[in-house]
Amino acid sequence: MSEQEHSDTRDQATNIELRSYFVRERNALAVRGTFSELYVDYYIHLMEIGYQPSPEHDQLMKDALAVLGLHLAARPWNEAAAWTLSWQEPSLNLFVTGSNRDSRLTCRIFTEDIRERDRNILFAQTTADGSSSRQSVVEVDHLNFFQIGEDYYLNSEQRPARFFRHDDEDFVMVAAQPDCDMEWFRSLDDDAIRALDQTETLSLLEKRNWRFECGCSMDRIFPMIGSMGEGAMDEVFGDKEIIELSCPRCGMRYNLTRETLEAWQADQQADGNSK
Repeated sequence: MSEQEHSDTRDQATNIELRSYFVRERNALAVRGTFSELYVDYYIHLMEIGYQPSPEHDQLMKDALAVLGLHLAARPWNEAAAWTLSWQEPSLNLFVTGSNRDSRLTCRIFTEDIRERDRNILFAQTTADGSSSRQSVVEVDHLNFFQIGEDYYLNSEQRPARFFRHDDEDFVMVAAQPDCDMEWFRSLDDDAIRALDQTETLSLLEKRNWRFECGCSMDRIFPMIGSMGEGAMDEVFGDKEIIELSCPRCGMRYNLTRETLEAWQADQQADGNSK
Protein backbone atom coordinates (compact mmCIF):
# COMPACT_ATOMS: atom_id res chain seq x y z
CA MET A 1 0.00 0.00 0.00
CA SER A 2 1.26 3.48 -0.82
CA GLU A 3 1.60 6.16 1.84
CA GLN A 4 -1.15 8.23 0.18
CA GLU A 5 -3.60 5.31 0.09
CA HIS A 6 -2.90 4.58 3.74
CA SER A 7 -3.38 8.25 4.65
CA ASP A 8 -6.74 8.31 2.82
CA THR A 9 -7.87 5.24 4.78
CA ARG A 10 -6.87 6.80 8.10
CA ASP A 11 -8.89 9.92 7.29
CA GLN A 12 -11.99 7.73 6.90
CA ALA A 13 -11.68 6.03 10.32
CA THR A 14 -14.90 6.29 12.36
CA ASN A 15 -14.98 7.44 15.97
CA ILE A 16 -17.00 5.55 18.55
CA GLU A 17 -18.11 6.97 21.89
CA LEU A 18 -17.26 5.40 25.25
CA ARG A 19 -19.15 6.76 28.25
CA SER A 20 -18.08 6.62 31.90
CA TYR A 21 -20.62 6.68 34.74
CA PHE A 22 -20.42 6.75 38.51
CA VAL A 23 -22.85 4.23 39.99
CA ARG A 24 -24.19 6.15 42.95
CA GLU A 25 -24.74 4.36 46.27
CA ARG A 26 -22.66 1.45 44.93
CA ASN A 27 -19.34 3.31 44.65
CA ALA A 28 -18.47 1.76 41.31
CA LEU A 29 -17.41 3.02 37.89
CA ALA A 30 -19.25 1.79 34.79
CA VAL A 31 -17.85 2.29 31.28
CA ARG A 32 -19.95 1.42 28.24
CA GLY A 33 -19.58 1.60 24.48
CA THR A 34 -20.76 0.07 21.21
CA PHE A 35 -17.81 -1.07 19.09
CA SER A 36 -19.65 -1.93 15.85
CA GLU A 37 -18.25 0.92 13.76
CA LEU A 38 -14.74 0.46 15.15
CA TYR A 39 -14.98 -3.20 14.13
CA VAL A 40 -15.91 -2.15 10.59
CA ASP A 41 -12.59 -0.28 10.35
CA TYR A 42 -10.84 -3.28 11.90
CA TYR A 43 -12.20 -5.50 9.11
CA ILE A 44 -11.26 -2.95 6.45
CA HIS A 45 -7.74 -3.00 7.87
CA LEU A 46 -7.60 -6.81 7.68
CA MET A 47 -8.63 -6.64 4.02
CA GLU A 48 -5.96 -4.03 3.33
CA ILE A 49 -3.20 -6.21 4.74
CA GLY A 50 -4.64 -9.37 3.17
CA TYR A 51 -5.07 -11.26 6.42
CA GLN A 52 -8.05 -13.43 7.34
CA PRO A 53 -7.88 -14.70 10.93
CA SER A 54 -9.64 -17.83 12.09
CA PRO A 55 -13.04 -17.21 13.74
CA GLU A 56 -11.47 -17.89 17.15
CA HIS A 57 -8.62 -15.42 16.59
CA ASP A 58 -11.00 -12.85 15.12
CA GLN A 59 -13.19 -12.95 18.25
CA LEU A 60 -10.14 -12.79 20.49
CA MET A 61 -8.83 -9.66 18.76
CA LYS A 62 -12.22 -7.94 18.85
CA ASP A 63 -12.61 -8.72 22.55
CA ALA A 64 -9.10 -7.43 23.22
CA LEU A 65 -9.94 -4.12 21.52
CA ALA A 66 -13.11 -3.82 23.63
CA VAL A 67 -11.40 -4.64 26.94
CA LEU A 68 -8.46 -2.30 26.41
CA GLY A 69 -10.73 0.47 25.11
CA LEU A 70 -13.01 0.30 28.15
CA HIS A 71 -9.98 0.18 30.46
CA LEU A 72 -8.30 3.21 28.87
CA ALA A 73 -11.56 5.19 28.89
CA ALA A 74 -11.41 5.01 32.69
CA ARG A 75 -7.76 6.09 32.86
CA PRO A 76 -6.13 9.57 32.84
CA TRP A 77 -5.95 11.43 29.54
CA ASN A 78 -2.15 11.22 29.35
CA GLU A 79 -1.97 7.41 29.49
CA ALA A 80 -1.30 4.82 26.84
CA ALA A 81 -1.17 1.05 27.19
CA ALA A 82 0.27 -1.89 25.27
CA TRP A 83 -0.74 -5.44 26.23
CA THR A 84 0.82 -8.60 24.83
CA LEU A 85 -0.75 -11.99 25.50
CA SER A 86 1.69 -14.88 25.22
CA TRP A 87 -0.39 -18.07 24.95
CA GLN A 88 1.14 -21.52 24.67
CA GLU A 89 -1.50 -23.95 23.38
CA PRO A 90 -2.54 -23.06 20.77
CA SER A 91 0.65 -21.07 20.29
CA LEU A 92 -0.02 -17.36 19.69
CA ASN A 93 0.91 -13.83 20.69
CA LEU A 94 -1.80 -11.18 20.67
CA PHE A 95 -0.75 -7.52 20.78
CA VAL A 96 -3.26 -4.76 21.50
CA THR A 97 -2.45 -1.14 22.18
CA GLY A 98 -4.22 2.17 22.64
CA SER A 99 -3.58 5.73 23.68
CA ASN A 100 -5.78 8.29 25.37
CA ARG A 101 -3.54 10.97 23.87
CA ASP A 102 -4.67 10.31 20.30
CA SER A 103 -7.78 8.13 20.85
CA ARG A 104 -6.43 5.21 18.81
CA LEU A 105 -6.77 1.46 19.25
CA THR A 106 -5.09 -1.24 17.18
CA CYS A 107 -4.14 -4.89 17.47
CA ARG A 108 -2.28 -7.72 15.79
CA ILE A 109 -2.05 -11.48 16.28
CA PHE A 110 1.02 -13.65 15.65
CA THR A 111 0.85 -17.42 15.16
CA GLU A 112 4.36 -18.20 13.89
CA ASP A 113 7.82 -18.13 15.51
CA ILE A 114 6.28 -17.85 18.99
CA ARG A 115 8.64 -18.05 21.94
CA GLU A 116 7.89 -21.05 24.12
CA ARG A 117 7.15 -20.38 27.79
CA ASP A 118 6.19 -22.58 30.70
CA ARG A 119 3.00 -20.60 31.37
CA ASN A 120 0.53 -18.21 29.74
CA ILE A 121 1.36 -14.57 30.46
CA LEU A 122 -0.07 -11.12 29.86
CA PHE A 123 2.59 -8.42 29.60
CA ALA A 124 0.98 -5.02 30.24
CA GLN A 125 2.94 -1.81 29.76
CA THR A 126 1.53 1.57 30.74
CA THR A 127 3.08 4.90 29.80
CA ALA A 128 2.09 8.41 30.83
CA ASP A 129 3.46 11.82 29.93
CA GLY A 130 5.97 12.94 32.51
CA SER A 131 6.27 9.53 34.19
CA SER A 132 8.38 6.43 33.68
CA SER A 133 6.64 3.45 32.11
CA ARG A 134 5.18 0.66 34.24
CA GLN A 135 5.07 -3.00 33.33
CA SER A 136 2.95 -5.73 34.84
CA VAL A 137 3.30 -9.46 34.26
CA VAL A 138 0.10 -11.40 34.93
CA GLU A 139 -0.24 -15.17 34.69
CA VAL A 140 -3.52 -16.14 33.00
CA ASP A 141 -5.28 -19.45 32.44
CA HIS A 142 -8.28 -18.57 30.23
CA LEU A 143 -8.11 -17.80 26.51
CA ASN A 144 -10.93 -15.33 27.05
CA PHE A 145 -9.99 -11.66 26.96
CA PHE A 146 -12.80 -10.60 29.28
CA GLN A 147 -11.41 -12.95 31.93
CA ILE A 148 -7.88 -11.78 31.12
CA GLY A 149 -8.97 -8.18 31.70
CA GLU A 150 -10.42 -9.15 35.06
CA ASP A 151 -7.18 -10.99 35.98
CA TYR A 152 -5.23 -7.86 35.05
CA TYR A 153 -7.34 -5.67 37.33
CA LEU A 154 -6.99 -7.99 40.31
CA ASN A 155 -3.23 -8.37 39.94
CA SER A 156 -2.11 -5.00 38.58
CA GLU A 157 -4.77 -2.43 39.43
CA GLN A 158 -5.26 -4.04 42.85
CA ARG A 159 -9.04 -3.75 42.57
CA PRO A 160 -11.66 -5.89 40.89
CA ALA A 161 -13.34 -5.14 37.60
CA ARG A 162 -15.80 -7.13 35.51
CA PHE A 163 -16.52 -7.11 31.79
CA PHE A 164 -19.90 -7.88 30.22
CA ARG A 165 -21.58 -8.07 26.80
CA HIS A 166 -24.59 -5.78 26.91
CA ASP A 167 -25.26 -6.81 23.32
CA ASP A 168 -23.27 -8.49 20.54
CA GLU A 169 -20.91 -5.51 20.09
CA ASP A 170 -21.98 -3.37 23.06
CA PHE A 171 -19.79 -3.86 26.13
CA VAL A 172 -19.68 -2.73 29.75
CA MET A 173 -16.90 -2.63 32.32
CA VAL A 174 -17.74 -2.21 36.00
CA ALA A 175 -14.78 -1.39 38.25
CA ALA A 176 -14.93 -1.26 42.03
CA GLN A 177 -14.04 2.03 43.71
CA PRO A 178 -13.19 2.57 47.41
CA ASP A 179 -16.07 1.43 49.64
CA CYS A 180 -17.74 -0.36 46.75
CA ASP A 181 -20.81 -2.45 47.59
CA MET A 182 -19.02 -5.74 46.95
CA GLU A 183 -22.07 -7.93 47.51
CA TRP A 184 -23.83 -6.05 44.71
CA PHE A 185 -20.65 -6.08 42.60
CA ARG A 186 -20.24 -9.85 42.86
CA SER A 187 -23.94 -10.44 42.10
CA LEU A 188 -23.79 -8.69 38.73
CA ASP A 189 -24.67 -10.81 35.69
CA ASP A 190 -25.73 -10.13 32.11
CA ASP A 191 -29.36 -9.50 33.08
CA ALA A 192 -28.36 -7.05 35.82
CA ILE A 193 -26.08 -5.17 33.41
CA ARG A 194 -28.82 -4.84 30.81
CA ALA A 195 -31.13 -3.37 33.48
CA LEU A 196 -28.47 -1.13 35.06
CA ASP A 197 -30.09 2.08 33.76
CA GLN A 198 -33.37 1.14 35.44
CA THR A 199 -32.11 -0.32 38.71
CA GLU A 200 -29.23 2.04 39.56
CA THR A 201 -28.60 5.78 39.66
CA LEU A 202 -25.92 6.57 37.09
CA SER A 203 -24.12 9.91 36.89
CA LEU A 204 -22.40 10.60 33.57
CA LEU A 205 -18.76 11.52 34.20
CA GLU A 206 -17.21 11.71 30.76
CA LYS A 207 -17.45 10.85 27.08
CA ARG A 208 -14.43 9.88 24.99
CA ASN A 209 -14.11 9.07 21.30
CA TRP A 210 -12.04 6.19 19.95
CA ARG A 211 -11.17 4.81 16.52
CA PHE A 212 -9.34 1.80 15.08
CA GLU A 213 -6.08 3.24 13.85
CA CYS A 214 -2.42 2.44 14.36
CA GLY A 215 -0.83 5.76 13.44
CA CYS A 216 2.03 4.07 11.60
CA SER A 217 3.60 5.75 8.58
CA MET A 218 6.79 5.71 6.56
CA ASP A 219 7.97 8.70 8.61
CA ARG A 220 7.98 6.45 11.67
CA ILE A 221 9.57 3.52 9.88
CA PHE A 222 12.41 5.51 8.26
CA PRO A 223 14.39 6.04 11.50
CA MET A 224 14.42 2.28 12.23
CA ILE A 225 15.67 1.34 8.77
CA GLY A 226 17.68 4.46 8.00
CA SER A 227 19.96 4.03 11.00
CA MET A 228 21.44 0.87 9.48
CA GLY A 229 24.90 0.98 8.00
CA GLU A 230 25.62 0.48 4.30
CA GLY A 231 26.46 -3.20 4.79
CA ALA A 232 23.21 -3.90 6.60
CA MET A 233 21.24 -2.08 3.92
CA ASP A 234 22.91 -4.20 1.23
CA GLU A 235 21.86 -7.31 3.14
CA VAL A 236 18.25 -6.11 3.48
CA PHE A 237 17.82 -4.98 -0.12
CA GLY A 238 20.05 -7.55 -1.81
CA ASP A 239 19.59 -7.08 -5.54
CA LYS A 240 16.12 -5.56 -5.10
CA GLU A 241 15.28 -1.91 -5.58
CA ILE A 242 12.01 -2.22 -3.64
CA ILE A 243 11.36 -4.10 -0.40
CA GLU A 244 8.14 -4.55 1.57
CA LEU A 245 8.07 -3.53 5.24
CA SER A 246 5.45 -4.51 7.81
CA CYS A 247 4.38 -2.42 10.80
CA PRO A 248 5.01 -4.50 13.94
CA ARG A 249 1.91 -3.05 15.65
CA CYS A 250 -0.79 -3.57 13.01
CA GLY A 251 0.76 -5.46 10.08
CA MET A 252 0.26 -2.66 7.53
CA ARG A 253 2.63 -3.15 4.59
CA TYR A 254 4.71 -0.44 2.95
CA ASN A 255 6.86 -0.48 -0.17
CA LEU A 256 10.26 1.13 0.30
CA THR A 257 12.73 1.89 -2.47
CA ARG A 258 16.45 2.13 -1.85
CA GLU A 259 16.44 5.51 -3.59
CA THR A 260 13.79 6.89 -1.20
CA LEU A 261 15.67 5.63 1.84
CA GLU A 262 18.98 7.11 0.64
CA ALA A 263 17.24 10.45 0.03
CA TRP A 264 15.86 10.37 3.59
CA GLN A 265 19.33 9.61 4.98
CA ALA A 266 20.80 12.49 2.99
CA ASP A 267 18.15 14.87 4.35
CA GLN A 268 18.85 13.73 7.90
CA GLN A 269 22.58 14.25 7.43
CA ALA A 270 22.00 17.72 5.96
CA ASP A 271 19.77 18.67 8.89
CA GLY A 272 22.42 17.46 11.33
CA ASN A 273 25.17 19.43 9.66
CA SER A 274 23.10 22.60 9.69
CA LYS A 275 22.65 22.52 13.45
